Amino acid sequence: MLRQDRSLVENLFSQGHIKVLVCTATLAWGVNLPAHAVIIKGTQIYDAKRGSFVDLGILDVMQIFGRAGRPQFDKFGEGTIITTHDKLSHYLTLLTQQNPIESQFLESLADNLNAEIALGTVTNVEEAVKWLSYTYLFVRMRANPLVYGISHKVFQMDPFLEKHREQLVIEVGRKLDKTRMIRFEERTGFFSSTDMGRTASHFYIRYNTIETFNELFDAHKTEGDILAIVSKAEEFEQIKVREEESEELEHLIDNYCELPVAGGVENGYGKVNILLQTYIGRGEIDNFSLISDSAYVAQNAARIVRALFEVALRKRWPAMTYKLLNLSKVIDKRLWGWASPLRQFSILQPNVLTKLEEKKLTIDKLKDMRKDEIGHMLHHVNIGLKVKQCVHQIPSITMEATIQPITRTVLRVRLSINPDFKWNDQAHGTVGEPWWIWVEDPTNDHIYHSEYFLLQKKQVVTKEQQFLVFTIPIFEPLPSQYYIRAVSDRWLGAEAVCIINFQHLILPERHPPHTELLDLQPLPITALGHREYEALYKFTHFNPVQTQIFHTLYHTDTNVLLGAPTGSGKTVAAELAIFRVFNEYPTSKAVYIAPLKALVRERMEDWKLRIEEKLGKKVVELTGDVTPDMRAIAEADLIVTTPEKWDGVSRSWQNRSYVQKVSILIIDEIHLLGDERGPVLEVIVSRTNFISSHTEKTVRVVGLSTALANARDLADWLGIGQMGLFNFRPSVRPVPLEVHIQGFPGQHYCPRMASMNKPAFQAIRSHSPAKPVLIFVSSRRQTRLTAIDLIAFLATENDPKQWLNMDEREMDDIIATLRDSNLKLTLAFGIGMHHAGLHERDRKTVEELFVNCKIQVLIATSTLAWGVNFPAHLVIVKGTEFYDGKTRRYVDYPITDVLQMMGRAGRPQFDDQGKAVILVHDIKKDFYKKFLYEPFPVESSLLEVLSDHLNAEIAAGTITSKQDAMDYITWTYFFRRLLMNPSYYNLEDVGHESMNKFLSNLVEKSLIDLECSYCIEIAEDNRTIEPQTYGRIASYYYLKHQTVRMFRDRLKAECSVEDLLSILTDAEEYTDLPVRHNEDQMNCELAKHLPIEVNPHSMDSAHTKTHLLLQAHFSRATLPCPDYATDTKTVLDQAIRVCQAMLDVAAHHGWLATVLNITNLVQMVVQARWIHESSLLTVPNIEKHHLYLFRKWNTGKRMNNSEDMTGPIECLPELVDACGGREEIFFSLVDNELSAAHVSQAWNFVLNLPAIDVQMTIKGWWEDPVQTHNEISIPIIFPGVQEKKWISLHADQEYVLQVNLHRIRSGYKKGKQDSKAIAPKFPKAKDEGWFLVLGEVDKKELVALKRVGYVRNKNTVSIAFYTPENTGRCIYTLYLMSDSYLGMDQQYDLYLNIIPASVSAQVNTEVAASVGDLLLK
Repeated sequence: MLRQDRSLVENLFSQGHIKVLVCTATLAWGVNLPAHAVIIKGTQIYDAKRGSFVDLGILDVMQIFGRAGRPQFDKFGEGTIITTHDKLSHYLTLLTQQNPIESQFLESLADNLNAEIALGTVTNVEEAVKWLSYTYLFVRMRANPLVYGISHKVFQMDPFLEKHREQLVIEVGRKLDKTRMIRFEERTGFFSSTDMGRTASHFYIRYNTIETFNELFDAHKTEGDILAIVSKAEEFEQIKVREEESEELEHLIDNYCELPVAGGVENGYGKVNILLQTYIGRGEIDNFSLISDSAYVAQNAARIVRALFEVALRKRWPAMTYKLLNLSKVIDKRLWGWASPLRQFSILQPNVLTKLEEKKLTIDKLKDMRKDEIGHMLHHVNIGLKVKQCVHQIPSITMEATIQPITRTVLRVRLSINPDFKWNDQAHGTVGEPWWIWVEDPTNDHIYHSEYFLLQKKQVVTKEQQFLVFTIPIFEPLPSQYYIRAVSDRWLGAEAVCIINFQHLILPERHPPHTELLDLQPLPITALGHREYEALYKFTHFNPVQTQIFHTLYHTDTNVLLGAPTGSGKTVAAELAIFRVFNEYPTSKAVYIAPLKALVRERMEDWKLRIEEKLGKKVVELTGDVTPDMRAIAEADLIVTTPEKWDGVSRSWQNRSYVQKVSILIIDEIHLLGDERGPVLEVIVSRTNFISSHTEKTVRVVGLSTALANARDLADWLGIGQMGLFNFRPSVRPVPLEVHIQGFPGQHYCPRMASMNKPAFQAIRSHSPAKPVLIFVSSRRQTRLTAIDLIAFLATENDPKQWLNMDEREMDDIIATLRDSNLKLTLAFGIGMHHAGLHERDRKTVEELFVNCKIQVLIATSTLAWGVNFPAHLVIVKGTEFYDGKTRRYVDYPITDVLQMMGRAGRPQFDDQGKAVILVHDIKKDFYKKFLYEPFPVESSLLEVLSDHLNAEIAAGTITSKQDAMDYITWTYFFRRLLMNPSYYNLEDVGHESMNKFLSNLVEKSLIDLECSYCIEIAEDNRTIEPQTYGRIASYYYLKHQTVRMFRDRLKAECSVEDLLSILTDAEEYTDLPVRHNEDQMNCELAKHLPIEVNPHSMDSAHTKTHLLLQAHFSRATLPCPDYATDTKTVLDQAIRVCQAMLDVAAHHGWLATVLNITNLVQMVVQARWIHESSLLTVPNIEKHHLYLFRKWNTGKRMNNSEDMTGPIECLPELVDACGGREEIFFSLVDNELSAAHVSQAWNFVLNLPAIDVQMTIKGWWEDPVQTHNEISIPIIFPGVQEKKWISLHADQEYVLQVNLHRIRSGYKKGKQDSKAIAPKFPKAKDEGWFLVLGEVDKKELVALKRVGYVRNKNTVSIAFYTPENTGRCIYTLYLMSDSYLGMDQQYDLYLNIIPASVSAQVNTEVAASVGDLLLK
């Protein structure tokens, strides 16, 4: 019956309008309609599965009788049962004796076990047996063994039924293994899930159905065959064929079935097929029972077809995958594939759609037609617009693929996807449109790569390009082409194809073989021939790798490239080369370049002890955080630095003598050349070779790296012959490595990571139950989630604290010192976490605990692999993708990172082998299998940043013409690789002609970019290149040319601090700041609490986030999560540099107001306060609610003479003056509100505030009557108090303003004064300094700008300036601006009277100039 008819009858009966209700047994379960009397007429029901009548179960009888008697009306109810004679006693006994409920679990044991295996909760027979003990089945088997076929004797021998349960599990395991739903190793009892089993579990598909699929399903079925297979699924078994329906089914076959129906009307599966096709064709059905069956079929078929689609995709059958995806959409949309896709829009009338189909108007044709044309063709003018709108809402994309060969068998494909449709929330929802993309090889009928991706609403609306990058295999001989096919997951008729063509593909050269490890006698360390060197090592003999390279490194000066696996002692190799410099060239310097600050720090800690203290050589660290002064660098013997810093320093090598004194450059991890930071290394080496070719002094280059595939190219580029190249196999590790790779399915990152936790736990159990384990994950959040899951697994063990190898009480003491709350929880279980978001102290604690084996497991983010040398016995790489904030999706780690992580496995001193377990997304498994054993070639990424590096060389003067630029490129590693693997860089062929054309286009493009950014000027002859101020600024401050272009376009003569803040945050340098998942919401929240509004539509932009973080820094607002604190540090790291460049740009244009506001912005960044707030707030621990203390202060407490300042204290100088260097005065001010420790911190700040006394003189030349000397001292005039005194200067002449700065020490402290500013909120040490700005306020013009360093006692600064050309009076103002403190600035007016220029003065300008020069010196 139809639902509304049923409801009508129910209502009439419950309201008493009808007295008797005749119904089927299901009513007793479904609806609560009590009655006074209930009659069961006949106890037999038809069972479709058995095809015969069976007895009504006792549960049904009880339920039906339970409906007798209405509590509110009756005292009793009556139940009557009418049955055959032979059943009477059966029902009587059932009614009088209560019967227990038995478990039906055995029937579906296979499906449920498979689901647990797919989830990862059951992984072996033992766990499965334990899992069975949680079921009701187990309870009943023990209570009533006979029902379940267990004899009494068996039960007595095995009261817990261990054997029986094991038997059940093994039987089911075999069944599942046979259908390929799991892999079951009987010998070990291990279960592992397969794609088929996971698909079955995910789509809730039964075991028998999978069996049917395995039997019938293959790669070459038609749509008709697929429907026939689906109809035979076990899910449809209960659909019975009824006599009375056959006539209507025949009618449906004739009218609605478009595909042949196997089985016809007589069979169940035939009926299912007919109903499904009728449902798709939106056919009318009359028979009630058919209507309900049809609904059931439609619901299940959609699910089953989706499952088949996944199976076909996993089996990599392209044609089948395509058919099934379309078929599942056909069922979802109830539209045949050949109908017009516009039928998916409900707003178009059926008659319009029919006309469209008759006229054969395809979507592409309609897209090209105008709305009135469409209207005329449909004889309905107004409908044209509606149709046109719908046509443009059908999702469509255009794809373009570029390919790069990585090796001869692997291609990297970069696919750009452009959305090309109008978004409409009614049609598309508000999130995104899902698509499937796969790469198919039509000749072999195979899919090489497939992925699911979401085209987000925002990307469609803004027409933003999406990029996908993946690798696919290629085979020789090369196929003619592959197809990339994209098909919408929801829309029919929405698909795109893009062809990858192999016509012009040139495969890279084959790689030369590795260096063989020779069987040499290990060298004793006495070979060094220096007692003090030998004392530095704890071992007595070098390892095989070190022995083989010893002579070349220690006794020759050839360049060396050493490729050896992680853990083979490359640091010692670096030390050998450094010792050689100490021995042979004691006056020169060695430079060691490590790619990360963490590595530099690690080397510094080690070498400070060993090289500086024990050998007495000076070691200096030079990184973004630590910038020593020139003297320290000049005295250093060994400089440890990062690539960017050294690049910045060596850019101006002509006028830095210490750069020319370098005799060896050691580059660690040189294979990072292929990374995004690679170009910097490339430039450094190219420049070093360039410098040494100019200074005739060769600089030795030593490169250290992991095993390389194309070491020969690197060697050629480094100028290494046969002698200096050592490239060992990855297998020559001092500790052999055993690698396991496991694939995990699932489109979505987070659930996939979660499914890896159990396997990770098992890997620890089986490979390293008692030895240290490192787990690498991709994000801080993952460290936490993984740790919490591992603790959950430990909780089920006998000893949950088995990974903690120390007294729990000791651990509690350590936990009490930690800041991070998650860490407190995990450390108690012997699990450490390590990531950049931790506080320095917490991180150190965790490192020490792990190194000393006090905790057994450390979960770290991938950066640890590079940063710190913590070997472990077992390394688990949990997932190989990370979320890339810039492209907002998950991308793969560079392969070098994965190798680096694996390299941490195996500790030379303890293990005879290391283990690595790599858990990856199943589609990438083949890729990793390949590259973990054959090394990955290093390609250059110089092209993306070529313009910036060319600009640096042009600014330095090494490149002055286009030809120079071409020559410069030939020095690079990129040029070497271009010859070896031309297709990777899109070069068509390697002939001389096309090569030259390619390079000159490159140069041309980069130079045009630079010219657009105002960095260079190309002369009239179109050959010579002139550097411009903007280019010099970009090079000096290490900025990208896009940033200075933005400065040029947006800096104006009068920018407010707010304008400047938004210019600062829009710098290109901040594009890479990650905006992670859901951070756009966090940014929205944060923005509500901050003073300056940002564009509400760009909450997921890196620049907006930077803007918010800086505002939060100035407002000292609470950040929504710990990641934001480390992000703020990243932002502040760059901010000063970018501001300094802005300052130079503004000074170049002479914009006084902007210059002063930029200096204010710098002060704000360092002190973390807004410029408009009281400068007293920069004192540590002083907050807004403390300011009243200073306001109520008055002279009552003072002993001194009274002409000093009186009244409330409003700013820092007043505070310094009021205290007069005496702590007790300050103390009396604030002691009510602050604790003693806080007071002393605050006082320390006040005591070190720079109070500077300023005196000025003007030097120059005057005609006799005006002034006889050649200098005038300038009195300091307080406006409004004293008479103005005008100083006469000749017009249009150069004078020098000499400024004497003298630091007034209020409280004398013994010992060396520290030049660092006190800035608790600024992440790195900052030297205190000053900007001297000379300007003319009336004209808003800057006259001169000078930077001054730390003023220790006295400092004299000379500022040269030209007087105006016009005579008359003018006022210049000198501003002394701090670069570290708010509120300590000073300004002085110079009253100038400009008198006519004299002839003799003109003659004497040369003299004056020379005087000026002397003064400047």
